[in-house]
Amino acid sequence: MNLTAYDIILRPIITEKSNRHMAYNKYTFEVHPDANKVEIKKAIEEIFSVKVDKVHTVNMKPKPKRLGRFLGRSKGWKKAIVTLAPGERIEFFEGVRT
Repeated sequence: MNLTAYDIILRPIITEKSNRHMAYNKYTFEVHPDANKVEIKKAIEEIFSVKVDKVHTVNMKPKPKRLGRFLGRSKGWKKAIVTLAPGERIEFFEGVRT
């Protein structure tokens, strides 16, 4: 797979739960479905210039949705929870905390 770092990391996930994880130096991202943990680690280190300790990935299953009488599904996606080394932080998220 020949993806750049910006192709692998699609967007940050900003939710109440991900904000609580930031206290433990964990950051959450939506990632490319075909990316593995090693590629995700390299992409985060390249984009944000930080040292990554661990990467946990979760495949989020599509949920059933309906629009009137029509049934459908939301799209499935892949989530990565990245733990940074002690003393590291991503400045991008600093203004987001509540």
